[in-house]
Amino acid sequence: MRLLRKTIHCRDSAKFARRPDGHATFLRRVGALCVSAIMFVSLLTTSARAQQQKLPRVFLIDARKLAETKQRIQSGDKAFDPALAKLEADARQALQQKPLSVTTKAGTPPSGDKHDYMSQAPYFWPDPRSPNGLPYIRRDGERNPELNKITDHQTLDQMEAAVRTLSLAFFLKGNEEYAGKAAILLRAWFLDPATLMNPNLEYAQFIPGVNTGRGIGLIETRGLADVVDAIGLLRGSKSWTPADQRGLEDWFGKFLQWMQESRNGREENAAKNNHGTYYDLQAATFALFLTRNDLARQIVETAKQKRIALQIEPDGRQPLELERTKAWSYSNMNLDGLMWLARLAEDVDVDLWNYQTKDGRGIRPALEYLWPFAVGDQKWPYQQLGGFDGRSLFTLMRRADGHYRDEKFTRQLSKIPKLDPGTREHLLSGK
Repeated sequence: MRLLRKTIHCRDSAKFARRPDGHATFLRRVGALCVSAIMFVSLLTTSARAQQQKLPRVFLIDARKLAETKQRIQSGDKAFDPALAKLEADARQALQQKPLSVTTKAGTPPSGDKHDYMSQAPYFWPDPRSPNGLPYIRRDGERNPELNKITDHQTLDQMEAAVRTLSLAFFLKGNEEYAGKAAILLRAWFLDPATLMNPNLEYAQFIPGVNTGRGIGLIETRGLADVVDAIGLLRGSKSWTPADQRGLEDWFGKFLQWMQESRNGREENAAKNNHGTYYDLQAATFALFLTRNDLARQIVETAKQKRIALQIEPDGRQPLELERTKAWSYSNMNLDGLMWLARLAEDVDVDLWNYQTKDGRGIRPALEYLWPFAVGDQKWPYQQLGGFDGRSLFTLMRRADGHYRDEKFTRQLSKIPKLDPGTREHLLSGK
């Protein structure tokens, strides 16, 4: 508004300069200066808009940092060469990936439609006291190999990984072959009538002898948030058409509606542990993708009390994750989800990074609680099937860099080993 008033004032000055009085020369000079100022402001505005248009439409990835990485690469900066070489090697391998689909699984969901996603609960096993093993019973943290007979989860993970790699390689290198392959994989999973996945998870993580699907199954699609970013990285490619874009927006719109209205979706939304966190992560990402920013803002604003205050104790412990047989893994996993949610919140002007309740519950305390165990200053006192590895927290610490700039955090960060030069994280963080 202030800039607008100055612009109007300059235009008035130029008009007054045409008056045939003793001040004409002075006013003409003022008018000329103001016209120059208007042109300068216009150039700045045009430049800012052009810069904004160059930014990829991504949400989990920091668009500005990634755009800066691309600019540095194009300017001849060799700092990213090892990471870029590894990315391109991965992309060339992804070029060999055949299109993937839920319709290739051997079994058929109760609906009779192979287009419906289906998976079996990983931690449930046959009951040895039952003649036929039914109903299955829970053995938390122990994966039943039976679930590998249903391939939807595996093929979904493969599609997500390939599309992430190909789209990033296209954005940074401009190789249309990468974009073309990503488009083929996306169409096969979401758009082609013969192979597409129906936008629901009615039959995810079913328990034999108990149910045909659960809300908990929504945890398996958390990687779709990365797919949304991959779609944004394909903008500008001739291989990714407006029809493709509309088709994906329609699919995610229907999937988000299913999340909000279905029994399974409502159950997962009500989950108090990491499942609730990753429900919010998906819902907020899809809302941003669909330009439903008010919904995204509502989700992340509500997460202050619904997720952070509920899940984290004042001392930083996450009790609902600590009760699991893989307490370290799940504590990291939930905090990881909360931090990604904080990243999304930045896009709608909500600060979850620094949010704390009056008694001190927040993302930073949760990170600090885990820190001494990660670096070996203290021994992890909870159960962790499969062994303890503190390095999983280092990635979270690096992501928090920039949000916590005090001396204490800087000291902690200095103890983390340097990243391998070929790690993709260099490209995403610009470091």
